[in-house]
Amino acid sequence: MNAPDKLSLFIKLPTESRVLEPFRLSAPRDFPAKASRAFNRVAFAAAHVVADPLSAKDPWVDPAIDWDATLAFRRHLWSLGFGVAEAMDTAQRGMGLDWANSLELIRRSVAASREFADAVMASGAGTDHLAPRPDLSIGEVIGAYEQQCAAVEGAGSRIILMASRALAACARSPDDYVKVYGRILSQVKEPVIIHWLGEMFDPALAGYWGHADHYAAMDVALAIIRDHAAKIDGVKISLLDKQKEIDMRRRLPAGVRMYTGDDFNYAELIDGDDEGHSDALLGIFDAIAPAASAALAALAAGDRKSFHEILAPTVPLSRHVFRAPTRFYKTGVVFMAWLNGHQDHFVMVGGQQGARSILHFAEIFRLADRAGLLRDPERAVARMKQLLAVNGLEG
Repeated sequence: MNAPDKLSLFIKLPTESRVLEPFRLSAPRDFPAKASRAFNRVAFAAAHVVADPLSAKDPWVDPAIDWDATLAFRRHLWSLGFGVAEAMDTAQRGMGLDWANSLELIRRSVAASREFADAVMASGAGTDHLAPRPDLSIGEVIGAYEQQCAAVEGAGSRIILMASRALAACARSPDDYVKVYGRILSQVKEPVIIHWLGEMFDPALAGYWGHADHYAAMDVALAIIRDHAAKIDGVKISLLDKQKEIDMRRRLPAGVRMYTGDDFNYAELIDGDDEGHSDALLGIFDAIAPAASAALAALAAGDRKSFHEILAPTVPLSRHVFRAPTRFYKTGVVFMAWLNGHQDHFVMVGGQQGARSILHFAEIFRLADRAGLLRDPERAVARMKQLLAVNGLEG
């Protein structure tokens, strides 16, 4: 891919050497505002929520959401051809967004989806209203899952079966996972997506499926999937390890999809190999949606070269956004939405806008520019200067 054209627009950005260096912006890439064709991969974008900056609520205690801006962003994703993965980790589930607000979000998104003839949506059902404790019973975990699954189905959404902190806290062996998932899967009305969220995203989920070793854990998960394949649309694994995803993908029963959750290696996993490919359910698609839509359209047209050319410069951006501590990636996702005008402020539920450093934001700015993703460079510069000023810097 040719280097993007440079603009006569500069900003001074901080560096690790503690100096401000001029950065010259590039012209944004002309990505379509709507999907140009149907994709040949199932592609969900896990969507963020927009906080209400004028609420009097304490952001560390009680989430305040700007519903209009939040739903407008979902319309943006549907227009680009994505399914919306609602009330998931990217929406700060478990990091500022509680179950009550998650359910309200799901209900509102279901209503908004009816504006689109072909809108696809699936929503997170977990146990996050149940405080994790080692002395919980398996029956209490099952009851919590049942409550949320019934609520999500009642709202009119498909289910993404989220990993449970409560189950991770109280399970004594892999058999407890087999019992819980077996009970829930036997009751769901439509096939679900199972989400295996790794400990790099949520340390409370270390040892999920009853094993610290990911391959031993994979054996347990695969046994559950095989026993209940008719109730499972697919599995999303978020381990940031492409070989583990490929190995699990090759062992899935026929008809069960692998949804990549690998925000480091998504391009090659979606493209696939001679033995198969991954579909996608990704948080980074929130931030790179126009590029990802254009790339997926190219792949559907048989143009693998353009698919990789479009996505290649987004990968360094994604790896930076998701760098350790990975659980703070949501801050970079919302920062990108602010730079690109999808919201008028850089305020997050739970005050999470403070979870990354100004050096981190400066590098996101550089990498987003190189990927052609700053759709209005002058606005992006103005907003970046506002953030620099808050940090005592003059860009």
